[in-house]
Amino acid sequence: MTANYPGTRLRRTRATAWSRSLHRETLITPADLIWPLFVTEGSGVEDPIGSLPGVSRWSVDGIVARAKEAVALGIPVVALFPNTQPDRRSDDGAEAHNPDNLMCRAIRAIKDACGDDIGVLTDVALDPYTAHGQDGLLDKSGYVTNDDTVAVLVDQAINQAEAGADIIAPSDMMDGRVRAIRMALEMGEHHNVQIMSYAAKYASAFYGPFRDAVGSGGLLKGDKKSYQMDPANGDEALREVEFDIAEGADSVMVKPGLAYLDIARRVKDAFGVPVFAYQVSGEYAMIEAAAAAGAGDRDALVLETLLAFKRAGCSGVLTYHAPHAARLLNG
Repeated sequence: MTANYPGTRLRRTRATAWSRSLHRETLITPADLIWPLFVTEGSGVEDPIGSLPGVSRWSVDGIVARAKEAVALGIPVVALFPNTQPDRRSDDGAEAHNPDNLMCRAIRAIKDACGDDIGVLTDVALDPYTAHGQDGLLDKSGYVTNDDTVAVLVDQAINQAEAGADIIAPSDMMDGRVRAIRMALEMGEHHNVQIMSYAAKYASAFYGPFRDAVGSGGLLKGDKKSYQMDPANGDEALREVEFDIAEGADSVMVKPGLAYLDIARRVKDAFGVPVFAYQVSGEYAMIEAAAAAGAGDRDALVLETLLAFKRAGCSGVLTYHAPHAARLLNG
């Protein structure tokens, strides 16, 4: 196609609000959002997280209230992450298998209060439960073992499914865990429980506030580079995604989000599956810091970054800005 000025003036369709709306290529709605929530012990507890301004840990009753808020705002899914108490953490992460742990109590409470009006996504990894802060079991050298960890993750996933989880989201990055979890779900007749795989999860510098929120940051011994991906690699992400789809993932996730929009686009183009991105804690905190410093309008920054995810091909976004964004989008 050949276009010439002045026969074609690209500014014509931008001249008025109604025309910009008519020609808009990318839309975001509250239905595109997943709201991550942090669960803590107690009753009536709202515990603000210093490194995540505006985000708190909530006791189970507060989590139920947030789930009801999500329903009212049109947010279809909440994602749960527990802040396990220090005395319940161990080297083997055994609390992950406790049917009455924080995660399971929160799942049951949300489903009792909201039923199928909202979906519950649950994290599968051992870092909220281990005394050493790693996502899996350690051998004598301190290396995170793969196959032994997968066996434990399967038990964790089934524990959550039996509590009522709708989407199991393994974030551990162990090889083969999606197939093992899918087989266990099928054998347990949890046929409609989805798996949203953290398929391309990078060893990122953007996770610090999250680790504060779940209480693992100060515990972490070493780093997670032997299982999370090298930020320099893109082709490897496609291999990870291909494996997880073949093993039974219903959808895949790219994490972090903004620094990896190219990965989200490549995954969508290569596989055509539902792709989600996690706008992680460090990304959230940067937006809040920029707004607080007067470096940008908070509302505009929130919506522009969410549009970037959608434009890159994402079906939805996990974001701590979900309730704020939903209110903006609802007018």
